[in-house]
Amino acid sequence: MSNTPVHTTELNPDSCIACTICQVHCPVAQASPHFLGPRLVGPAYERFRLLGLGEEESLHYCSNCKNCDIACPHDVPISAFNMRARAAQSVRVKPPFRDWILGHGETIAKLLRFVPAFCKNLGMLNPLTRHMLSLLGISPQAPLPAFAPKSFRAQYKHHAPNRTTPQDSGKIVVFFPGCYIDTYDPRTGLDMVWLLEKAGYTVIVPDSFVCCGLPMVANGFWEDAHQNARRNVSIMQHYAAQNIPVVTGCPSCALMFNSDIPEYFPDLITAEHTCLRMEDAQSFLWRCVSTGQLALKAQSTKPLKVMYHAPCHLRAQGIALPGLELLQALPNVHALDAHAGCCGISGSYGFKKEKYPIGMQVGAELFSTLRASQADYAASECGTCRLQMRHGAHLTSLHPVSIIREVLEG
Repeated sequence: MSNTPVHTTELNPDSCIACTICQVHCPVAQASPHFLGPRLVGPAYERFRLLGLGEEESLHYCSNCKNCDIACPHDVPISAFNMRARAAQSVRVKPPFRDWILGHGETIAKLLRFVPAFCKNLGMLNPLTRHMLSLLGISPQAPLPAFAPKSFRAQYKHHAPNRTTPQDSGKIVVFFPGCYIDTYDPRTGLDMVWLLEKAGYTVIVPDSFVCCGLPMVANGFWEDAHQNARRNVSIMQHYAAQNIPVVTGCPSCALMFNSDIPEYFPDLITAEHTCLRMEDAQSFLWRCVSTGQLALKAQSTKPLKVMYHAPCHLRAQGIALPGLELLQALPNVHALDAHAGCCGISGSYGFKKEKYPIGMQVGAELFSTLRASQADYAASECGTCRLQMRHGAHLTSLHPVSIIREVLEG
């Protein structure tokens, strides 16, 4: 498939006032001397790109964590400069096969779907396999996620709806699981469906949705992400026409749909795109609690301490921390915000051999905070954040909905 970048909206580098706030808030720039930082690699170097000069060599160190966008007082889309430059660079210099693997997790899962999970997981732990992955550029120390015996979608096809709360036939919601939940963490998906049904909703999980495309963008496969976006936008239009909300428990998927697709692929956006927003599932559930549709009545009286980590891609959406609010509303649960910055893995970034030490250094404050907390659980909405937290802090890390269900069911 062609990797030619599609037309994107024009980004004006002169909107940057060179205040360097983004530099201060960039976790990679703080952890590695090799990265010049978001301002210099993004809007500042964009002027050289417009002149047709060569690419800044440290571009590949950008993790696309969006902390620069969060910090910028003038709303400059700094990460978009970097991702667009990476797409153009990928046309001139083909990305390594390692980056294709990390950017196409859904495709890899489909290719391996007939191999039993225990064989796949045993194979991934095999020293020979890890050595081969190391030769490809994947760190032998990186915490690779384990394949689930059955994908979330496969399990959902045999799902018996929760009948403890009557389903309102007029209340329908579409759930977009994302690649991580579908392939590696179906428990979170089933817990999400359980809560939505408990709020009285009939849940639809379409097979037609594909990967949101964010891993492809981050690894330079712009056209592949464009093709996925085209398909997903069409599906979103179908449900928007019926006024059926679409929610996801993955902050990165929501960010891709709501911010990145309009910014990267404006050719896909119609006048109706404002109706195509993918809502954060935790925001949706918090609204259900606020309106009395979902009661957080605990069956368990066991006190729990939970340390919550806010994913960077959730904070980039500016929607507060609904997952933390849900946890704090639970009886007998003491939930605290870790306030310890980025976990460092940033999607597929921390799996890369040359980026793994940077990711671990970025996440060091969070790991230390989690270890010192003596909490029962760590919590985060992002699947790879949870993976990194388990790896760095050795603490059981769950999606907020899994903790909520555990408390409600006792």
